[in-house]
Amino acid sequence: MRRAAALGALSAALLLAGCGGIIAPDLFIVSRTGPGPGRHLTLLVNEEGAVHCNGVSAPKLSDSELVQARAIQEDLHDPASKHLSLAAARGSVTGYYVRDEAGTVSFADNSPGQPDVLRRLALFVLRAAQQVCHLPQ
Repeated sequence: MRRAAALGALSAALLLAGCGGIIAPDLFIVSRTGPGPGRHLTLLVNEEGAVHCNGVSAPKLSDSELVQARAIQEDLHDPASKHLSLAAARGSVTGYYVRDEAGTVSFADNSPGQPDVLRRLALFVLRAAQQVCHLPQ
């Protein structure tokens, strides 16, 4: 009986080990475009704070950055589910396209009528580009 229990425990352990890790879901992916070096960025952020900058793994977000990313993703739900698309005003420099589980949003740095979450997203992307991705902008 002990042997059967030991074999069962070993089988369960091997099964769990063989399954690999659970991959955390993505919070959002942002594509930023514009002129100049370092302006083009595709930033992918997942639920555990893992980041990919232009397809390359980068250091994880700090706890406070991850809290910001989660809050942005939560606040993006309504605009994304409506597939909000805001036109750029004259003089626009940077364009953004963001996708999350709820949908998509596109906007420019100076789009009129931006909800606050889009300004926070643009700032988050700028800081991540500089501090996490080590891009000039």
